[in-house]
This record gives sequence, C-alpha cells and structure tokens, in this order.
Amino acid sequence: MEAEEGGMGRGPTVGAALAEAARHDRVFLYEDARAVTFAEFDALADRVAAGLLARGVRHGDRIGLLGLNTSQWLAAFFGAARIGAVVVTLNVRYRERELAYMLGQSGARMVICSAEAAGFDFAAFFEGFGPQVPGVTDLVFFGKPSTGGTTFDELAEGPADPAALAAAREAVAPDDPLLILYTSGTTGRPKGAVITHGSILASASAQAAHCAMDETDVLLGHLPFNHVGGITCTVMAALVTGAAVALLPAFSPDGALRAIERHRVTVLGAVPTMYVLMLGRDDFAEHDTSSVRICTAGGSNVEPALAAAIRRGFPGARLFGLYGLSESSGACVLSRPDDDAETVARTLGVMIGDFEARVVGPDGTALPPGEPGELQIRGGCVAAGYWDMPQETAAVFLDGGWLATGDMVEREPDGHLVLRGRKKEMYIQGGFNVYPVEIENVLAAHPKVAMAAGIGVPDPVLGEVGRFYVVPRPGGEPPTPEELTGYCRERLADYKVPRQFVITDEVPLTPVGKIHKAELKEHHLREAGQ
Repeated sequence: MEAEEGGMGRGPTVGAALAEAARHDRVFLYEDARAVTFAEFDALADRVAAGLLARGVRHGDRIGLLGLNTSQWLAAFFGAARIGAVVVTLNVRYRERELAYMLGQSGARMVICSAEAAGFDFAAFFEGFGPQVPGVTDLVFFGKPSTGGTTFDELAEGPADPAALAAAREAVAPDDPLLILYTSGTTGRPKGAVITHGSILASASAQAAHCAMDETDVLLGHLPFNHVGGITCTVMAALVTGAAVALLPAFSPDGALRAIERHRVTVLGAVPTMYVLMLGRDDFAEHDTSSVRICTAGGSNVEPALAAAIRRGFPGARLFGLYGLSESSGACVLSRPDDDAETVARTLGVMIGDFEARVVGPDGTALPPGEPGELQIRGGCVAAGYWDMPQETAAVFLDGGWLATGDMVEREPDGHLVLRGRKKEMYIQGGFNVYPVEIENVLAAHPKVAMAAGIGVPDPVLGEVGRFYVVPRPGGEPPTPEELTGYCRERLADYKVPRQFVITDEVPLTPVGKIHKAELKEHHLREAGQ
C-alpha cells in the first residue's frame, strides 16, 4: 500500500492537496492558448521535485524564487513544496540591496529566477552576485539566460530517483515551513513571515468556503505570486476547490480585461487601484465581463464610489472586501455575502472560517464592541513566526496563538470590523505595503540629506503614495526632487520610490526629539485644503 503524502494521518500538505486534485480530470491552469490539467501539473511538479533532489536540495533547504506569474514559477513552487524545501518568494522589482538581504537572511542555497523580467537581465545580475550571498551556490533560470547556465527545462528533465522522491514526499508535515515572505518592519529591516503548509491551506480553504467557490470557477491569476494575494487568495483557493487559474504574467488593465473575456473568469481578486485602472479604460464597455460572479478587493479600504463602480462594471458579481496579512498567510476577514455596497466600503468584513478575533487596549485587555483597539487574530491561518528573528516573533506572535496585526479596529455588535487606523506608519501604495522608515534609511545615506521623514498621503489612483520631507545638509547645495527620485530608484523596488518630495529647512519634532509624523500629516491636510 502506497504511503499517504504528507505523513500518515498528519493532515494536509500542499503536495497532498495537489495530488488529491490530480485525481480529477479538470483544468488547473490556462496559460495563453494552453490548458494544463491538475494531473499534468502534478506530474510536472514531481519532475521538478526529482530535479531538485538530484541537485542536492533537501527538506528544509531554502530556495529563492523570482519570476512573473507563469506555470513554470508555480511548478518550481510546488516542486519545492513536495520535498519540504522552503521557498523564499522574491519580487521582480527587487534590486541588489533587497535581494542580498533576503537571500542572506534566509540562508538560501539556490535561486530559481527569470533570465529576464521587467526589462532587467537577472541572469547577468545573479551570475555576478555570488560574493554578496556566498550561501547561494546554485542558479536555475526560466528562459534562456544570456550567461549560459542551467535552465528550468533542464532541471525538470534531469535524472530521477523514485525511491528518494517517495521518501521526501512522505517526510513533509503540515507544520513544516512552506514559504518565507518578506514584509518590511518598523525598524526598516524586512521580516520573513514563515507560512506553513497548514496555514496557507487553512486561509485558502476558509476564503473559498466563505465565497462559495467551486470546481467550475476560473480565477484570474494576475496578483503577484510572491504575495499572499496571488499565491494564497488565488492559486491555493483554486487548488482546494478544484478550480482553474487563468495566468497573467503581470497586471495590466487591458491584459486583465482581455483575460477575463477569453477565459470566462468568474472570480476576480484585485486591489482597489487595479479596479480603478480597469474601470477607467475608455474601452471597458467593449469587454464582456458577464462571467464574473465574485469580486474581491483587498490591500486597502474600498471607497463608496469605487464599490458602486465595481458593481456597475461587473453587474453579475458579488463584491467582497478582503483583509489579510502575510502573517495570516492570506485572507482572514471578508465581507459577508449579503453585505451591501455601503457595508463593504465602511467595514473590513467579518472573520471567516473558524478564525477568531479580539480587539485589545494598550494593556492587552480585550475590549467590548464599539471600543477601538488593536486587532488580534487566532486560528489555523496564523504563520509560524518570523524567520530567525525571535524578538520580533515574540512581539507579534503572542501567547495563546494570537497574532497582533498592528491595525486599529472597532468591532460592531454583528461582528463586522471597522478599520480606524494603522498602528504602524505603513501606507499602502497600489496594493503594496510600504514602510517609511525603509525609505528614510536610504535617503539618510544621500550625501546631500541631513534628515528625511515620510508619510502616506491620499492618491486618487494608487490609494496612497509616499510624501517625504527632506532636510538638506547645512552649507551645501540642496538635492532636487528629481535627484532624490533617481537615487531611490537605484536602491529600492519601484513601488517604494516616493512620489512626492518636499525640500524643507526643518521638520517638526516631539519633545523627546523624534520626528512628529502626526504634525506632518496635519500640515499636508491643511495644504491640501482638507
């Protein structure tokens, strides 16, 4: 009798979930004109897993994975998961500083990445990257690298040891780390949230059940797979229901609308900015969006006018607001199916599945409905902590299984959660979390900058953008906004580059000498006439 993948009776793993889906003759992925069934993809994941084993990858080893939303990216992810390797998800927008830190901090031994993506030659970049991250000793490329080297096809077609593969599959447990997803911290040092096999499946299953998804659904796969919105709320939600994913390498308004029409997409997940860009196209009405029955909007609150516009643009769809974090492995809060547009816009939603929520005051005491405090959640979706950061883990992953989200909410009597503010200074630009301190640290290294302070300010398209106040070094020529923009572009992912710079002689300080961010926000509101 063949052993059950994931260990005898130890619960689900991602590899086991894929093997279960492969028993049914259904399409898993649509990629351009090609359809890939669950069974075909399961076999590909096995070949990749065997190839990784042949190259010395073992249970618990970390693999950096960087690329666009493709079937090869997913095959690398599932192949690694199948043998208990841990995927370090990387954004194609990351550059040398960010990649060196994340690969080094995670202890990655291999990188699988696009040879070229977003106009950047990653093959040449990584070939010269060795001295910065000496632990990375193996490179595999999607596509044909300019420098030569191993391609992903060669990895998947390499030698296989069936006995070793079977043993590796059997050794994977639900509590094993599946991926490390980096999220910036208030210290500016990114923290790697450790998402397990069990936690990602718990979040995806709760979301799918709450939205009544089934095997007839087709989800649009345009949210980045290195983010929980793409890997959990899209790919894993499809996996646990036997639904299909229509792959889009990267989001564009036109590309998304064409994919919806071509593949008859039924589930559309996006951040508000994406809806604004799609609905704002002059040719929107020319696209057939009648197949869409579920729209989810996460990343930031949905403004009332946008909620109404989404319902007009996708008249056959039910709109859900969605709230989640890297630390919750994906969605943990969604609008109720019968919530009207006003409720969707006003609230985050309610806890889904059997996940729990409490609202606590500064002393950690649970507060009754109607009183604002920090949202803390508990349940199977909660990640295992931060990779190799015990102090940061202890501050967020609390006794009793509670996760401190850092978001201030108020719970209504019927269970709806209303966001009252960010405990931290993070702002969300186009669906991406941005922490000002990381940009402030970069700006502080500029030879013409004495001090920098950033805040998030409202933007009609991106939701929020960064506005940074810069104090020049005394006695020298002040930097220009254009100069600072170029400086940041060389050192940060593009979504972190501030959209607004204010060159000023001073910034307000608190009595203890800290930058007074609240006063900066008030000053901006006065300038904007709000």
